[in-house]
Amino acid sequence: MAKSSCCSCLNSMFLISSILFSSYLIWCEAEGNPAVVNGLSYSFYSESCPKLESIVIKHLRNVFKQAHWQAPALLVIFFHDCFVQGCDGSLLLDGNPGERDHPLNRGISSKAVQTIDELREVVHNQCGRIVSCADITVLAARDAVFLSGGPYFNVPLGRQDSLNFSIEETNNLPLPYNITDVTLKTFESKNLDVTDVVALSGAHTIGRAHCHTFYNRVFPQDPTMDKTLAKLLNSTCPTTYSRNTFRLDFRTPKTFDNKYYINLMNHQGLFTSDQDLFKDKRTKGLVEAFALNQTFFFHKFIHAFVKMSQLDVLTQNQGEIRAKCNLINDERSMVKSIVDEIVQLPN
Repeated sequence: MAKSSCCSCLNSMFLISSILFSSYLIWCEAEGNPAVVNGLSYSFYSESCPKLESIVIKHLRNVFKQAHWQAPALLVIFFHDCFVQGCDGSLLLDGNPGERDHPLNRGISSKAVQTIDELREVVHNQCGRIVSCADITVLAARDAVFLSGGPYFNVPLGRQDSLNFSIEETNNLPLPYNITDVTLKTFESKNLDVTDVVALSGAHTIGRAHCHTFYNRVFPQDPTMDKTLAKLLNSTCPTTYSRNTFRLDFRTPKTFDNKYYINLMNHQGLFTSDQDLFKDKRTKGLVEAFALNQTFFFHKFIHAFVKMSQLDVLTQNQGEIRAKCNLINDERSMVKSIVDEIVQLPN
């Protein structure tokens, strides 16, 4: 009798999950691709630099053979650049201080930043100075997904590089300690909706995180956390100041797949912002749908990635094509933060 009841329960759960997935699939098919903003195009370099994308992916294949950890590092650079005054390469600029010096960007890898400039050098040597560091950052992030086992997809290009950066806007980056309500409001300010948030969070299927980003769940111990994971985190991070790291994806940390969502369903999410997606009623159904079907997750991730890659872009004559990704072209000018620049008016 107990066995029959158990089977009935499982069948009901499967039916509910199937209905949830079907409804999301219908929504997915009706949605289409994000509109391309003015100035960008999927064929922007088709004549001026036709081998651009093959140049980038070939270089990254070699980089990842020696240091696959750079794949998630390049994704982080993409997200943190686009979230602050748009996808304009402002994060790459040196400053005193610059965006990379902000505490919320202390996890940005200097070697991955260097990889983007190395890509810029290879591309400029073959095509001339016509491809922006902002475009190269987007392509590097896209290829980081693909070369880690994720989907390959096209991205619109034609961005120009910024002439400045913003430390003030860096304060608005999403935090790993946030609950879903705060996370959704943060992304909403960038016109990214609930589905975009859950899909983009799936980028945490690759990479590692430092102890201070999740120690709030280690001490005091989050009672909802999977016991095996809790034990591992306790031994890895004896204090919040530990320099150790832990994998973001408990199951397949080097593969871009949907296991991140399965982790959440098993209470094995690392960040508060991750695990709370399975708790909040606005996001829980999407977590379940992505866990059930990787193809569906990939589709929604692509849509959100392309959408995010077009945030507040500079095109045509709104910026420049940098000769080096960390410096604006005018050597006589000092790179200043928008918020720190003081305009002195005459008396």
